[in-house]
Amino acid sequence: MILKDFLVSEGTEKNLMYLILFLSEQAKLVKKGFHFTHTTPPAAPQSKNSFGEEQMPLDVYADQVFISGLTETRLVRYIATEEQHHIIEIKDPKNNFGVVIDPLDGSSLIDVNLCTGSIIGIYPSHVLEKGSTLIAALYILYGPLTILTFTTGKGVHEFVLNEAGQYILKHRDLKIPGGKIYAPGALRRDYLPSHAKWIEHLEDEGYKLRFSGCFVADVHQILHKGGVFTYPGLKGKEKGKLRLLYEANPMGKIIHEAGGAISNGKTDILSIQPGAIDDVTPIYVGGKKEIRLIETFMAEGE
Repeated sequence: MILKDFLVSEGTEKNLMYLILFLSEQAKLVKKGFHFTHTTPPAAPQSKNSFGEEQMPLDVYADQVFISGLTETRLVRYIATEEQHHIIEIKDPKNNFGVVIDPLDGSSLIDVNLCTGSIIGIYPSHVLEKGSTLIAALYILYGPLTILTFTTGKGVHEFVLNEAGQYILKHRDLKIPGGKIYAPGALRRDYLPSHAKWIEHLEDEGYKLRFSGCFVADVHQILHKGGVFTYPGLKGKEKGKLRLLYEANPMGKIIHEAGGAISNGKTDILSIQPGAIDDVTPIYVGGKKEIRLIETFMAEGE
């Protein structure tokens, strides 16, 4: 079954369906960008995103693909992306949706040809709202296959892009299984005590380390094989590194709908009211068992 037919069969609201289909088409353009940006010199050092990180040519290209397409079609009112310093408001929009986008997650892996991805969250209106109010979330994994995984609150479904350029249903109603994979970001020397205790417990339980440096790829693996991804708060960076709007909330929504959970170590991230588009957070996302355990260790450590 192709993506459009699936969305229709699921009774997806018409305007939301058109938006998801449009974003899936934009992802194809991002994928094509890999072929003509890999020979482009890196963007100038002064070219930085909203978090002060230097941009790769494909970062800039992917950002432009999503923004220009959404601006031209006027399918949404608000656009916030990791590469921009402010929220974009579209004039005379056809819908009131707000979208948050990480146009190219894992871009530091481009030069070594490893997996990258795009992360998108869709709100009914403004984007500075709790993740629990998301009406849809999706990610696209650009790997050996191009995979689109999404939820509209009715399960998590996975589609693969075929040779004809169609997204074909691969898995319906995915549920995160029990598994023993852990994907830990950051340096061990910078771990806070409760996090270090939790990591030691996982290792004692036989969890295998799998960390690629691409949030999308690592969470995709957890979704299929079970376990947990984390990028914690650290010594001197207790507030964490990953972005609440662009990374944590959309991916958290997907994992939550697949029967998992997401936490900052103390509370459900989807319940947090963002204060600004550049908010960051510690992240623990995966199976409920692993999330309950870190929250227990954090509570005991206070």
